[in-house]
Amino acid sequence: MSVQQERVRDLTPDRPTSARGPVVYWINRDRRTRDNWALLYAQEQARERGTHVEAVFCLVPTFLDAALRQYDFMIKGLEELEQELLALNIPFTLLLGAPPDVLAPWIDERRPSLMVTDFEPLRIKKQWLDAVISATSAPFHQVDAHNVVPCWHASPKQEFGAYTLRPKLKKLLTHFLIDFPEVAAQDASHVEGQALIDWSHVRSTLRVNTSIAPVEWITPGQRASEVSLKEFVGRIETYRDRNDPTKVGQSRLSPYFHFGQLAPQRAALEISRIGSTGQEGDPVDAFLEELIVRRELSDNFTYYNHNYDTFEGLASWAQSTLNDHRNDPRDHIYMLEQWERATTHDELWNAAQRELITTGRLHGYMRMYWAKKLLEWSSTPEEALAYGIYLNDAYALDGRDPNGYVGVAWSIGGVHDRAWFERPVYGKIRYMNANGCARKFDVKTYIRTYASNTLFP
Repeated sequence: MSVQQERVRDLTPDRPTSARGPVVYWINRDRRTRDNWALLYAQEQARERGTHVEAVFCLVPTFLDAALRQYDFMIKGLEELEQELLALNIPFTLLLGAPPDVLAPWIDERRPSLMVTDFEPLRIKKQWLDAVISATSAPFHQVDAHNVVPCWHASPKQEFGAYTLRPKLKKLLTHFLIDFPEVAAQDASHVEGQALIDWSHVRSTLRVNTSIAPVEWITPGQRASEVSLKEFVGRIETYRDRNDPTKVGQSRLSPYFHFGQLAPQRAALEISRIGSTGQEGDPVDAFLEELIVRRELSDNFTYYNHNYDTFEGLASWAQSTLNDHRNDPRDHIYMLEQWERATTHDELWNAAQRELITTGRLHGYMRMYWAKKLLEWSSTPEEALAYGIYLNDAYALDGRDPNGYVGVAWSIGGVHDRAWFERPVYGKIRYMNANGCARKFDVKTYIRTYASNTLFP
């Protein structure tokens, strides 16, 4: 089965492909061998050219606000990826440094017939890609191996919200929500004599905050992600409790999606096989809405909105109402250190921050409350956005992700939401308070669960 052409974009249509040289898969967002349309496409192109596939990944020593916690998870996944690729006789090269600095000269030396890379909407990744293309003469194709419906095919513009993107996705799901073929093993001669990567040396090159330590509740890697998906499929009924942070109702698959160790399309296929009852609140329907519509809406926003992480990226109505209330008095104003150390007057907010600090995750319902209080008790909406993005990126395993940027922007800046009743500080941004949380779940139990943290005394 051929990879659907709608998944593929020719980024350099003016560059002719050469029959010589390998097809190189520049691994970026999707770091797995199974269920990977980009790798499958690279193999398909290699067969047509009578050549083989090689893989390369660029590891930068620091990335946004990622700490040791996130790098440890990623590197352990890459260690497994190396073994998976070698088992398929696919050579794997790890380059240390930013792609424009290390990948461009490597491409010139390797002289590939085609470069294939996967799709990521974040600004820095797009800048890297543009810089590498500009610095080399190799032809580049890009494959959206992350979204069920390719981002650029689902919509050519930034969507207003889920209600505008949902019908477009549903119309295309029958075409795109298909199973994956298997990756074929290559001739063993392609990996003969290839040295294994010195992962201890790789770790020594990192320049990250080591005080934010790895977490133990989740095991990194493709194999572990598949086990976790199977476990979630078996308890899909618990998804009815997804808005209760005192219960294990959410899938907890987000880190695997973020680090490209599990294909969202694989999760969609496995959950879809359970079948929906068609009743209101059905957990299968609810999960697929979050997995496909909401997650791909986040990719849409960050891809088409260059200012996705700033005040300027908010809708005009949101900017206007926040500007109208910019000088409203705040009951409390906290600085970053107080937020980070969870030392506000609000024990519920402190508990949410401690959950983030100690586990590397923040329950989806509490993330809304957490971010809205940043708006309420920061000096400016710009400051609130910056604090929310920093805290999420530094502590959450799945930070530095379209879902994270949109989650913060939804709470603070009304992204994908509508105007509500006007009130101080918030303006027409949707309001949320502790009393509302208390009506949803046992707040006291949640606070007790995260009564202290191990990072800050």
